[in-house]
Amino acid sequence: MMLTASPLAESIRIRPRAVFVPEHSETTVQRFAFGYEIVIENDSDQPVTLTDRHWVIDHGNGCLKEVRGEGVVGEQPRILPGEQFAYRSGAVIESPAGRMWGDYGFVSDQGDVLRVTIPTFDLVAPAAFRTIQ
Repeated sequence: MMLTASPLAESIRIRPRAVFVPEHSETTVQRFAFGYEIVIENDSDQPVTLTDRHWVIDHGNGCLKEVRGEGVVGEQPRILPGEQFAYRSGAVIESPAGRMWGDYGFVSDQGDVLRVTIPTFDLVAPAAFRTIQ
């Protein structure tokens, strides 16, 4: 899906960060758990409400899964100009290294509907790191 740029959409900043969660992982059966935090900043002059999410989860083994749903973590937050909303969630993948990306749907108080890209971020278990020679 191609997302069209608009000044309002470009004023919504998405900052993802992921961490490996060993206590919820079971590496012997290819279960690698990650927690992630998303910070959404509204740098526009209009309030926006996050209405839905679309994720693509790359398991790092050739398997891609898509997730769509309303809001995030059971909420459809309204984010005022100059404010931010942060939440934490998680994902389980089938290899020690994968990645996630997607987009959020928003609607402004004026009724403008927009989609904002979630930047790709890596899901990497520490054992997946190796020295490059």
